[in-house]
Amino acid sequence: MARAARAAGVPRIVAAAFENETSKDLVPLVDSIEWMRVGQLGRLLRFLRDSGTPRAVMSGQIHPKNLFDLRPDLKALVLLGKLRERNAESIFGAIADEMQKVGVELLPATSYMEEFLAPEGRIAGPKLSRRAQADVEFGYRIAKESSRLDIGQTVVVKGGTVLAVEAFEGTNAAIRRGGELGRKDSVMVKVSKPNQDFRFDVPVVGPLTLEAAREARISVIAVEARRTLLLERERLFELAEKEGITLHGQPRTL
Repeated sequence: MARAARAAGVPRIVAAAFENETSKDLVPLVDSIEWMRVGQLGRLLRFLRDSGTPRAVMSGQIHPKNLFDLRPDLKALVLLGKLRERNAESIFGAIADEMQKVGVELLPATSYMEEFLAPEGRIAGPKLSRRAQADVEFGYRIAKESSRLDIGQTVVVKGGTVLAVEAFEGTNAAIRRGGELGRKDSVMVKVSKPNQDFRFDVPVVGPLTLEAAREARISVIAVEARRTLLLERERLFELAEKEGITLHGQPRTL
């Protein structure tokens, strides 16, 4: 994102980085960076306000387990105390509201990343078989319903049977579980939520996803087209071709 923003003409980029989450590879790509712990909301808001930037983008991942292992400051404690539900959507939505109060607008997480959104159809790897296409369509319907219920956005299916549904454990753990049950040639499907807030929650697949699929002997990774980011595309496509795993963009139908 930093490279894409710079290429788009953004003259100054500052980064609020989180310990044990943000890669240090970001350091030379930005004009200034400040490191903080997950949960230091007051420090984050002060940094954003003092940076003088009117806009911000959430980029990268905060692992779900860290949302339940917080060492919150007073500002974060007050915010959390007001939430009836504590999931990623409610927490980040409340943070976005606090950012707005200090004059910082939160842009969609796809900002400057449009060229990395998955296209429709075969993206890399072998052509889908009829059986695999049927499983993709079946898995898409199941994943949409699972995500609507705020359970998870990824499922693993095979032969019209649901093998695994992502929950708190995360995508890669669900892939491993589904692959173990399916033994080989299972299909993974990842979608967006029906009312996804793209300011802070964008479906993503990258080389680590494909490596997990390879280890689980999954043959197809299907993602929702135009609503899923493909990270490290060149390496991702190279791995898909090398391992014979189909990367497919499923058109949005629900």
